[in-house]
Amino acid sequence: KFKAATVQTSPVFLNVEKTIDKAISFIKEASENGAKLIAFPEVFIAGYPYWNWIMTPVQGSKWYEELYKNSVSADDVVMQKLYKAAKEYDMHIVIGINERGQSYGEIYNTNLIIDNKGKLIGKHRKLVPTWAEKLTWTSGDGSSLKVYDTEVGPIGTLACGENTNTLARFTLLSQGELIHIANYISLPVAPPDYDMAEAIKIRAAAHSFEGKLFTIVSCSTISKEIMEVLKPEVPNVEELLSRKSSAFSGFIGPNGAVIGQPLIDDEGIVYADIDLAKCIQPKQMHDILGHYNRFDIFDLRVNIAPTKKITFVTDPQE
Repeated sequence: KFKAATVQTSPVFLNVEKTIDKAISFIKEASENGAKLIAFPEVFIAGYPYWNWIMTPVQGSKWYEELYKNSVSADDVVMQKLYKAAKEYDMHIVIGINERGQSYGEIYNTNLIIDNKGKLIGKHRKLVPTWAEKLTWTSGDGSSLKVYDTEVGPIGTLACGENTNTLARFTLLSQGELIHIANYISLPVAPPDYDMAEAIKIRAAAHSFEGKLFTIVSCSTISKEIMEVLKPEVPNVEELLSRKSSAFSGFIGPNGAVIGQPLIDDEGIVYADIDLAKCIQPKQMHDILGHYNRFDIFDLRVNIAPTKKITFVTDPQE
């Protein structure tokens, strides 16, 4: 049993240091309220490429360069404050970053998993950037589809739209995942009849109900500051990026039901008491990892090898 926290807020747009400071302020608050785990939004450090949706690719090109300059490597000096905060406040942290790749200009949508000793125990790169996001991020590979054992329980994570990927979710479930972190950005530029907050809740409930586990959702918001930064090139940016029911953050239990009161659009931090023993009884009816599956019929194979960009051959005969 433990208390968890999830955050719904915006980053300090394209400012890594100030966004990390903002994250630490939430970590401190969560610790003071007894939480042992905190979830932050997708690419919280330090912003989402909204220009992909409201500008042409040519117009957005300079913003891509700006995002790259404000992307980070997990072991950067600037990130050490975050790791120290995890240790100082005895907090497990899952947080999204724009991660620099090895190729100059390459960016990944990455979730970091940090334990309460201040150690980076894992990172997950989003497998498939969604729709217009392909203008920004490189795809991850199967090597990051992992579940991490921690003092609060086995943690897995997926970013935004990949929470609809049944096989990715099953890969985490098969490794004993009991705490799933699903982080998102609010997307007001979706089709008019698309309720983003409801869609996020449905995805979280599906994973929790199917896997009989807890899902913690953290979603970002779009601040006035973000709109003001983009407004010179997109005068109607407020009209394009303002929409109700575009963000949902909260907790889903193993029965697929929302725990407590989630945040819809509003900024803030919410808490829930997590009791992993509640994952046991529901599996008596449907355990898709045990008696309620037929592995003699179904055979899922997952390539967890890191992507190889080149193979050097020294002996052609080998």
